[in-house]
Amino acid sequence: MGFLELINKRQSVRKYTNKPVDKEKLLRCIEAARLSPSASNSQPWKFIVIDEPGLKDKVARETFSTLVNFNKFTLESPVLIAITLEKPPVLNRIGGRLKKRSWKLMDLGMAAEHFCLQAEEEGLGTCMIGWYNEKAIKKLLKIPKEKDLALLISVGYAPEDYKLRTKVRKPIGEMSKFNQY
Repeated sequence: MGFLELINKRQSVRKYTNKPVDKEKLLRCIEAARLSPSASNSQPWKFIVIDEPGLKDKVARETFSTLVNFNKFTLESPVLIAITLEKPPVLNRIGGRLKKRSWKLMDLGMAAEHFCLQAEEEGLGTCMIGWYNEKAIKKLLKIPKEKDLALLISVGYAPEDYKLRTKVRKPIGEMSKFNQY
C-alpha cells in the first residue's frame, strides 16, 4: 500500500476483537518506532509491551473511572503499549531549554506514530491514549518514580465491520502557506 493510502487508512480504533496479536507483528512495530528520528539521535523513549492478560486488564482499568469512562475500550484490546519518556543527553536538554523546545516530546510523538503506522501495515488497529492514572500504572509496570509515563497505545484487531471514518481535516490552504505566513 502507498504511504498516503496507509495514512488515510490509519485511524484511532476503539473496538477490538479478542484475537491475540502475534509477537512478530509487535516486534516489527517496535522496530519501526526504533528507527524513527530523534534530536541528536537521543531516542528518549522506552516501549513496554503489556500482553499478559491479567496485567493488561489492570493497566486498562487505570485509563478510565466512573467520571471519565471514554477509554473503556482498552479492556477489549489484547495489547497495551506503555511508552516512558527517558532523559536525553545533557547537550540535548540544554539546547531544549535554550530554545524553549521540548524535542523529547516531538521525538516520542514520531516514534509513537511510526509504531501506529507499522501496526496499520500489519492489519492492526491502534489508539493513542493520553488519559490515565500515571501513578497507578507506573506501580503496576514497575516504572521507576523518576521516569514519566508519556503515552499508552492500545493494539489489536478491529472487528471486520469496524467502519473506516472519513478524516475531517482543515483544507491544505488553511493549514499551510508557501514562503510566508
